[in-house]
Amino acid sequence: MIRNERKIYLYSSLLIALVVNSAKLMALNTDGIIARYWQFDIREYGFQFLYNLLFCLALLHLNLAHDRYFSVYRQNKQWLKLYALNALLILAAIIVGSCIHAALFGAVHLPGTIARGYFARFSLSTVMIAVVIRLILLTRESRHKDLVNEQLHAAYLQAQLKLLQEQLNPHFLFNTLSSLSAIVRENPQRAQAYIVHLSKVFRYTLIHSGGHMLTIGTELQHLASYTQLITMRLEDAFRIRINVSPEALQKRIPHLSLQPLVENAVKHNAATSSKVLTVDIYNENDWLVVQNNLQPASGETEGTGLGLANLNERFKLQTSREIAIHQTAEYFIVKLPLV
Repeated sequence: MIRNERKIYLYSSLLIALVVNSAKLMALNTDGIIARYWQFDIREYGFQFLYNLLFCLALLHLNLAHDRYFSVYRQNKQWLKLYALNALLILAAIIVGSCIHAALFGAVHLPGTIARGYFARFSLSTVMIAVVIRLILLTRESRHKDLVNEQLHAAYLQAQLKLLQEQLNPHFLFNTLSSLSAIVRENPQRAQAYIVHLSKVFRYTLIHSGGHMLTIGTELQHLASYTQLITMRLEDAFRIRINVSPEALQKRIPHLSLQPLVENAVKHNAATSSKVLTVDIYNENDWLVVQNNLQPASGETEGTGLGLANLNERFKLQTSREIAIHQTAEYFIVKLPLV
């Protein structure tokens, strides 16, 4: 339990117990109406106050303890059980308090006054406690959202940095500039298109905030620029096939989800005219599937898997679902959940 919540429990319970038992203090005025039925007794008032305080603390603790007691039913949305248990607790507290009070301090002149008094005080206490519980739950929800946003931002920055490192590493720059140099000599117009696509790749990597969920259509538009660079470099040794339904194009996935998967396929697999590297992107039920044929490049070391782990973390934070990874003898498949 967070220390601040403990303080809220105590201060709220003290305030509620003081407010609902304040009528008893009116008996101090001997000429008042209350004094006709009650004579102020500091011990009696002390018992009522402390009993009411313990009742408030117990109700708060049972309903707000993490993964315990009544809070389990709230988390599982078992509202009937939650309300029934709270009602039983309140009724038991009223009966026990009335009996102990009568045994310790005797009955008052009007029959049933003690029980009615406890019913009134504890009913009012319950209403006030319900307000406190709701405020604490809203505070927890806000704190959880802030934590998720921080984790998401950190994961996004890590993914963005990794992409930039991949795009700025010597291997990528060597391949890019070599391809550009060859294209410039052979076809200046095509070289201009190559530069345009390259600029789009860098621009898209840098735009949007870490919490953005973009449509698949938008991600595929960006991916087209990246795959154009690969096609210009590998020519007929690389092929990408996209078969996504119009409905699925409106589904959302985290920003920069597709490029790392295609990049991994190109990086870890051989691609020649006789062994074409093929990447398929299609939707299947509520998944977007990115699949490539397996033909490991000679001398290729096994990857660390950090890129996929980071992508999975971003999906968990933004969609509360994880990606699915499968590898067969022929294919490497990554499934992205759609929302």
